Amino acid sequence: MTATKGIEAVTERIRERSRALREAYLERVDEAASKGPHRSVLSCGNLAHGFAACAPGDKAALAGDEVPNLGIITSYNDMLSAHQPFEDYPKLIKQAAHEAGGVAQVAGGVPAMCDGVTQGQPGMELSLFSRDVIAMATAVGLSHNMFDAAVYLGICDKIVPGLTIAAFTFGHIPAIFIPAGPMTTGLPNDEKARVRQLYAEGKVGREELLEAESKSYHGPGTCTFYGTANSNQMLMEIMGLHIPGASFVNPNTPLRDALTREAVKRALSITGLGNEFTPVGRMIDEKSIVNAVVGLNATGGSTNHTMHLVAMARAAGIHITWEDISDISDQVPLLARVYPNGLADVNHFHAAGGLGFLIRELLDAGLLHEDVRTVWGDGLRSYAIEPKLGEDGSVIREPAPAKSGNEKVLARYPKAFQPTGGLRVLRGNMGKAIIKTSAVKPEKRVVEAPAIVFHAQEELQAAFKAGELDRDFVAIIRFQGPKANGMPELHKLTPVLGLLQDRGYHVALVTDGRMSGASGKVPAAIHVTPEALDGGPIGRVQTGDMVRLDAEKGTLEILVDQAEFETRPLAQADLSGNSFGMGRELFEGFRKLASRADEGAAVF
Repeated sequence: MTATKGIEAVTERIRERSRALREAYLERVDEAASKGPHRSVLSCGNLAHGFAACAPGDKAALAGDEVPNLGIITSYNDMLSAHQPFEDYPKLIKQAAHEAGGVAQVAGGVPAMCDGVTQGQPGMELSLFSRDVIAMATAVGLSHNMFDAAVYLGICDKIVPGLTIAAFTFGHIPAIFIPAGPMTTGLPNDEKARVRQLYAEGKVGREELLEAESKSYHGPGTCTFYGTANSNQMLMEIMGLHIPGASFVNPNTPLRDALTREAVKRALSITGLGNEFTPVGRMIDEKSIVNAVVGLNATGGSTNHTMHLVAMARAAGIHITWEDISDISDQVPLLARVYPNGLADVNHFHAAGGLGFLIRELLDAGLLHEDVRTVWGDGLRSYAIEPKLGEDGSVIREPAPAKSGNEKVLARYPKAFQPTGGLRVLRGNMGKAIIKTSAVKPEKRVVEAPAIVFHAQEELQAAFKAGELDRDFVAIIRFQGPKANGMPELHKLTPVLGLLQDRGYHVALVTDGRMSGASGKVPAAIHVTPEALDGGPIGRVQTGDMVRLDAEKGTLEILVDQAEFETRPLAQADLSGNSFGMGRELFEGFRKLASRADEGAAVF
């Protein structure tokens, strides 16, 4: 089925806007690909350095140009649950490569930090910029020019976008992303949130809070709520960068290992040495990017991807905007309810039919482009499946179930949870912002109340503890953008604002910072751009000004005399404390170079 006229119109708009950028990109991809297997251009000294540590058999294989060499880029570390399973992947990948007649080498490692560890801490100010560091670190690993294809081991928040930017930059070689999967279900996410709120009220202590958090985040794999990490996996699959069915299989299971082995063999089969050469820069196009935006909206995915997708697409010569994301949201219904958009976690989503079911529903409704290239070699319909383990240990793919296993978690298209997607762009005299509507009840989506202005999240928390926030208000937290302090997530404010909302107050958040994929039940206008430090109107708001946030109409307005508002001086803030500690000294250049949030918040 072809895409609807509305989806096709947005796609064509992106195609026209991107034409010059995309043509220049594809010329570079084709020129690099035309040089053939890249070890052939290395001198003997270069090549000897490249395989010096290999086993004799691999040395002999790499000495010629007829055996494909697979580069592994890994984000392994054993502190973070999502990345710990990658410890044994290189051994498994090398074994699978040998079985397929190829060789695999670890080309490089990239950093992987966890926003869950750094929430509310100085290290969070490195988080967003770590995406670009990861892209650059990947480039260093692949710059040795030894590889016919690459596999990327990454899963969490900034890691996958950074790896994707690098993969598209090296668009002349095939790329497959290999995930590790989500941890098994622990303490329900709503119970975890309840304990957090009780802690904010002072009704339970740190011991009870830590016990709840430890029961929720309890083993290897990604966190089970639908934040940026699991949105990443959805995007990789719906863009055709995973093999079908790979996203949400738990770590350390036979099926997980079978999917990994299969991904390796597939990567080796799509190099320039065979008949199915699939350079990722040619494979991914405007339709693939639109499919990613459709999936993000249909699942109520992470707000972070309103920046990441812009930066990822740009690396492939494709220029998308927040308006594209918003226009697609108007056409795409919400088909999944996974926490914080509902009570279920990603394991429940997978059990109900998962991505295969969702992709099938969206394809049948004409909301996805079916005629795209994927690493699997055919269109997107081949991803409308359910993966299972065969008796011989191989992967079996069956058609996605006709019915949802749980209609409260995963809906058929005719029974969508809401008619529009989970993300929306707000516009008004305060600039542009993003809001995640899928977790906010309809009756809470419009807030008109006086502003209370803060320059740090700690100021709001202090005001709450002092009893100053028991009223209707819109919290304005500014000087939190990329140029100011690296745009940290402000997710630690969620329990406080949620508690005030539960007490019956009309509350909302407006910030040039981030709230992440875990944005919850309180309406939050985030990524406000231009940011305060960049001269944005948010810098003119004063405590007491009436602010109206209307997520239904898509507006964000300060209700004061416009002429008077525009002549107000911009607020100033002492940001010297952001320039040192926990490595922030090393990122001063990034803060100066960072683009606006709606341009991807990138430094290159």
